[in-house]
Amino acid sequence: MDNRQQAQMLLQIQQLEFAAVELNLFLDTHPNDQQALAMYNQIHQELMNCVRNYEQIYGPLLNFGFSPNPQNCWKWIDSPWPWEIKY
Repeated sequence: MDNRQQAQMLLQIQQLEFAAVELNLFLDTHPNDQQALAMYNQIHQELMNCVRNYEQIYGPLLNFGFSPNPQNCWKWIDSPWPWEIKY
């Protein structure tokens, strides 16, 4: 397992989550802003793709992950928990 690649993927997910939350808050007060809505939809799609890619390689980020469990055993226990990853 390449820890550097995993850390880079997690950083990208965190950055996209931050942007999505900020756009969500902005849209709460500017619900008709079409540019912000388009940016939110783009960020959301990119975030979902990044999370799916991460989970296919390293397993679920959450116990109710975004990707299905592909094996016949519970993947959640196979690798370090997200907070146990050494950067």
